[in-house]
This record gives sequence, structure tokens and C-alpha cells, in this order.
Amino acid sequence: MTAVDSASLDSIRRSVSPHEDVWFLSGPTGPSDSLQHTPVDRQPFTVGRQSGTSMKLQFRTVSGNHAELRLIDGRLVIRDLDSTNGTYVNGNRITEPTFVSDEDLIHFAEAPFRIRRQSPTGMTAGTISENVCDQALALVQFDRLMSQRLVRPHFQPIVTLKGARSIGFEILGRGSVFGLESVGAMFQAAEQLNLEVELSRLLRWEGLRVGREIPDQPTLFVNTHPKEMEDGQSLIDSLSKVRTMASNSTIVLEIHEAAVTDPAFMRRLHASMKDLDIRLAYDDFGAGQARLAELIEARPDFVKFDIGLIRGIDIHDVNRMRMLQSLVKMVQDLDIAALAEGIETVEEAEACAELGFDLAQGFFYGRPAPA
Repeated sequence: MTAVDSASLDSIRRSVSPHEDVWFLSGPTGPSDSLQHTPVDRQPFTVGRQSGTSMKLQFRTVSGNHAELRLIDGRLVIRDLDSTNGTYVNGNRITEPTFVSDEDLIHFAEAPFRIRRQSPTGMTAGTISENVCDQALALVQFDRLMSQRLVRPHFQPIVTLKGARSIGFEILGRGSVFGLESVGAMFQAAEQLNLEVELSRLLRWEGLRVGREIPDQPTLFVNTHPKEMEDGQSLIDSLSKVRTMASNSTIVLEIHEAAVTDPAFMRRLHASMKDLDIRLAYDDFGAGQARLAELIEARPDFVKFDIGLIRGIDIHDVNRMRMLQSLVKMVQDLDIAALAEGIETVEEAEACAELGFDLAQGFFYGRPAPA
């Protein structure tokens, strides 16, 4: 980006020629809106929260008359209009009129937009599909999510199957920036940047930080990403830090059964977790390739049966029911609590109770919600 002389900016008052490129702002006009492509078709083109601006934004952090854009000799210039929360070009807050280019990222306070330019022939400079443009926007947003810790922990109840008594919550992450609201979207962006481990730790830390304040100190189930298993000592170090932060909270670490590939490491991890007073759960049992014999090398406190085994369990054939009942009994014979994931109906709940499950989780008992 390049600063523009203010006198030059004030001296230019002209419309866009039909032979010149057309500029667009690509982004959401509100927190829950989808990506929109808005042409910069006025001189000046004003952006803000008040009515009468060229592009009205619904973000609360945006000022009423936030910024303006103008064309100078075919180039696009952006100027902040003394907004409260600032205008940013590629992450830098601007204090004077500034030239912007195709693919630059603009933030009007928290509202993110990508600059796009289209030639008179209809070809976009550096043509990129909307899908790829969305991905590029998400990657820049991901950096903001991580640096500002813009995640919101949600808590889903875990209950006893007999009496539906709450014993704790699984902590699930949600993003607070556009395009990265779901945990899937967050990890998709993290994967492209090789930051899955860092995101997993952030979600775990923020979840326990909020969860430790819930009355009656419920048991808190926290997740791991499979990549965290590649560096065992780093995982143990991160658990030590959250153990200190979470004080007296009862913590259960969930590990996907498919990530249990090194029995020797699992024994070492299990011993370290005992020292930290952190319990262990194997997640999505039945979805991976691990055998029960391998899982008990480091015996967990809980085994969470995969949603694929539970969904529609009330209408499964007799043989499948018997198989599942045998697995539940094998787990319980090892003094491990059997938890059924993904229960959505009263019929599924009743069937799981008949099979002998100890604990349950799913929309039937409660959807993930803020603390």
C-alpha cells in the first residue's frame, strides 16, 4: 500500500470511465451475512453504519461514517474518516489516504473485505473463483482469530443414562469472526497454515478458562487434534499449563481412537496425566481402526461410542444390537464407563439404556451452548 498526498485526493472529482477497470469490495455487510461483491460505483464511495452511505455495514464496531474510497488516475484510494475503531489495509491501521491494490485485505473495524478489480472485458485481474477468494479471506481472518483469541467455548451436557443426571460437559469451540464460525471451518484454515496444534491448544485453553467458572465444578471434557500426538512431550507440557490454569476443575482429555498408534507413548502419556490429575477418554470408538486390546494399553476412564453406532440404534437388527451390547460389556468389565454419543431421540435413549450404557450425550439432552 502507498500513501497518497491529501491535496491530490481533494482535487480529484470525477466518475468512473466505462473504459476503466471496475473495483469491488468483497465481504459480508453484517456478522451473519454471506460474501457479497459490491462495486465501488460512486465518487466518493462511503462506508459506514449510518443510512445514506454507499455501503451500509451492520457491524457494531463500524462508525456511522467510517471511511471513503476514491479513484485517482485509475487507482483506488482509501481514507479513514476519523472512525473510532480504525481502517486497516493488510493488517496495518491507516492514518492518511492510501492506495490499495487488487487482493489487498481491508478491515473497517472488524468488518473484513477483499479488494477486487475487473477489467472492461469482464476478466478479473488475477482471476480467482469466489470459492478461492472465500478461502483467502478465511486465511487472513484466521490470523486475526488466533492473535486476538476470538473463539467462544460452547458446552454440551454429558448425563447419566439412568435419570439423565448431568455429570459434566464436553467443550466445543466456535469462532467469532466471519467465515470461521464452526470448528470445521477453523481447522480447515488451520490445516492450510499447518497450525492445527496451535488452534487445538487455544480452544482447550479458552474452554477451560471459561468452564472453570461454571457453578458446582462439573467435569470438563476437552479435545485434542491428532497432530498433537506426534510430539508427545509438547502435548504433556501444554496439559501441565492448562492444569495449573484450570485449578481444581475435573478434566477429561479426549483422544480419537485412530490416533492411538503408539502404545508405549500412550502409557507414558497416561502416567503423566495421572500425575496432573487429568482423566482420559477415547473418542469415536468404532469409527477408527484401533482394537480394544490396543486401547487398554493405557486404560481410559471413558470410552465414547461413535455417533455412527448410535444413530438409529432403536431400529437396528438384532445381530447388530448384540454386537454393540457385547462391546459395552467388554468396556465395563475393564472398569471403563461406556458413553453413547449423538443421541437425538427418546427411542435412541431408551435403546442405549437397554444396552447398558452408563453415560449419554447428544441433542436429546442438550445442544452445545455458551456457558
